[in-house]
Amino acid sequence: MPQMQFPFFPDGVTHINSGLAFARRNGQVTYFTGSGPIASHDVNDIRSFRLYLAQFHVLGAAKQSELVRAFGVSKKLVLRSVKIYREKGAPGFFERRRTRGPAVLTPPVKARAQALLDQGHELSEVAKELDLKPNTLSKAVKDGRLHKPGPKEAEPASETTSKSQRSVEDSEAPMGMGATDTTGRVAASLGQLTSAPAEFQAAADVPRGGVLLALPALLTLGLLRHTGKHFELPKGYYSLASIFVLLAFMALARIKTVEGLRYCAPGEWGKLLGLDRAPEVRTLRGKIAHLAKEGQPEQWSADLCADWMKAQPEQATAFYIDGHVRVYHGRQTKLPRRYVARQKLCLRACTDYWVNAMDGQPFFVVYQDVDPGLIQVLEKDVLPRLEREAPNQPTKEELERNPLLHRFTLVFDREGYSPKLFKQLKDRRIACLSYKKRPGENWPEDEFLPTKVTLVSGNVVEMLLAERGTLLGTKKDERVWVREIRRLMPGGHQTSVISTDYLSNPEPAAAAMFARWSQENFFKYMRENYGIDRLMTYETQELPGTTKVVNPEHRRLDGEVRRKNSILGRKRAEFGAIAATGDESMEPAKVEAQLQRKAGLHEEIALLEQDIDELKRQRKTTRRHIDLSELPEDQRFRGLSGGGKQLLDTIKMIAYRAETAMAQIVREECPKVDDARSILRGVYDTEADLLPDRENKMLRVRLHNQANQRADKVVSRLCEELNETETEFPGTDLKVVYELVSSPKPDEAPEPYDLEALPP
Repeated sequence: MPQMQFPFFPDGVTHINSGLAFARRNGQVTYFTGSGPIASHDVNDIRSFRLYLAQFHVLGAAKQSELVRAFGVSKKLVLRSVKIYREKGAPGFFERRRTRGPAVLTPPVKARAQALLDQGHELSEVAKELDLKPNTLSKAVKDGRLHKPGPKEAEPASETTSKSQRSVEDSEAPMGMGATDTTGRVAASLGQLTSAPAEFQAAADVPRGGVLLALPALLTLGLLRHTGKHFELPKGYYSLASIFVLLAFMALARIKTVEGLRYCAPGEWGKLLGLDRAPEVRTLRGKIAHLAKEGQPEQWSADLCADWMKAQPEQATAFYIDGHVRVYHGRQTKLPRRYVARQKLCLRACTDYWVNAMDGQPFFVVYQDVDPGLIQVLEKDVLPRLEREAPNQPTKEELERNPLLHRFTLVFDREGYSPKLFKQLKDRRIACLSYKKRPGENWPEDEFLPTKVTLVSGNVVEMLLAERGTLLGTKKDERVWVREIRRLMPGGHQTSVISTDYLSNPEPAAAAMFARWSQENFFKYMRENYGIDRLMTYETQELPGTTKVVNPEHRRLDGEVRRKNSILGRKRAEFGAIAATGDESMEPAKVEAQLQRKAGLHEEIALLEQDIDELKRQRKTTRRHIDLSELPEDQRFRGLSGGGKQLLDTIKMIAYRAETAMAQIVREECPKVDDARSILRGVYDTEADLLPDRENKMLRVRLHNQANQRADKVVSRLCEELNETETEFPGTDLKVVYELVSSPKPDEAPEPYDLEALPP
């Protein structure tokens, strides 16, 4: 029988538990049991420390919680150490870290690349010669695997200014906060400067420097395209390109109004533009007003829309059209009231009709101070433009050969429901897709078949669908045969969709109609993040006297008819209730009271019916709409100034499209697909270091790390994709290179614990 021993420990040890302890003495960590020391290692030997942690736990000498409490390490560290010990044993803690290896830059390729660099070739030339990505060579030069002759980088730390240094300099600027370029501003004031050139200075921790990552997408989507054709600024300090880039950066940074720039450091925003400071609010408002008045924002927006359609013709086969009610809270005029569904109120507002692709990306917008309705906007404003600009439309010969072929498809909600409109669109060879009003009785459930439908997002879902042919319209010249497609919902509800696309299968029609919420989501996202409901100016403008408005007298008569019909309904219900409660056993007094009440109700009902008939007769003879000039003077109103609104909304459309394009890249690496835009919003709000390298014609944008390592991995991948575009900052010859602040390499990484801090 083994003999029990009492544990004896030397003085000054730290107990892990009753049978195990350790002490740090003379640069060594020694572990003790009751019988004496059992192991020892150097205080800086992290790998041995993790080995002993794993052995103590695996052999049952100490619990996980005891190790965490005694050494002050994390639970995750203990678990990882145990995993290595069980899978690889003790050698697993001392093996060299595996790396990916030179998958592309193999030794022969590396030798050839170095030879070309030694001959004086640029990185782009070497990459083209060896069929490599320029970013691959840039990384190799940065890591020291390749050497580029000559000075690679000239940016002494003393030249890079901190945010505090810039704050002091900006506050002491003689011409106002941040206006440190005195010479250039004086020259601009004297008319001797067309515009200030963009010259970047080395700066650390520039707020919202992450918006610079959107520059390649903004330029690709046309932020500065056609601007020289449609806009011109007088001589001054700020160039046309700097104004447009600033407005796009503000949109991405969620500065929803021009006034919001008043609360941002102008000098820091200037660093993002390569200038000493951003324009003050009054100056920026003046520039926008000049561009809206003297320029052509509508035509610029139309040119960009045509470019977007040509670049992605697959998106220009079906167009979503819907109105967005924009509430007006100003006091400069009294706009007509509109029902605002999101607030469930009738408020003074105007309506913007947006035309979007099936994935929600915008094409153009039509502004209506006086809303004539979706049908009239379609006929007068939307259809002529789409017929003129939509790409890949069938030729006249193709339309003649196939009478069922259509040019493109319009998708809208019940507001556009009109058999007359459907027939007109069919005659113009344009397909339409909408919900059916008053669908009638439910179809038998055995008609519905499970059908796999591919949504716009690419996901495949199963729907219960059924289809019939339906004749719409009561008048002979308005009748039209349409396809009626119904979807059976799990609760038994049937959603009816009608279409004049006679060639496609029902699956695409169902997918397109039920994806119409992408436009509603677009409105919500743009309202919350880009401020599309905000006004550029409170200025108003005269509306043409021939503008059709609702006749106030017709509105009054219609309201009276509705009010009296409501009263009539209640009186009839009361009369019916009294008639239904007659009882021979009722007391004579109550019977008499009921008879008197019924007689009174009968007389009231008759009078109400006469009043309603007279009101309807008056309403019928009163015009529903009149010209604006026919309104009484006290009821006339003015329209909102729309030039600046059109310019800013177009820039916001470009910013939204740029964010969408970046989100497509981010989703490839993002753990959760829905987090892509959230990650990008964090990127745009992140500080960055701007490091110009004029000798190599490079502007390095070093983005600060994100909230977690997963986001850092996503952003690092995004930087690689953006660097391949080799984008130059507008107005300069500097190629913008993006990178994330380098994390410590594995061999140099600090551990989450410090053995020097262990108790002596």
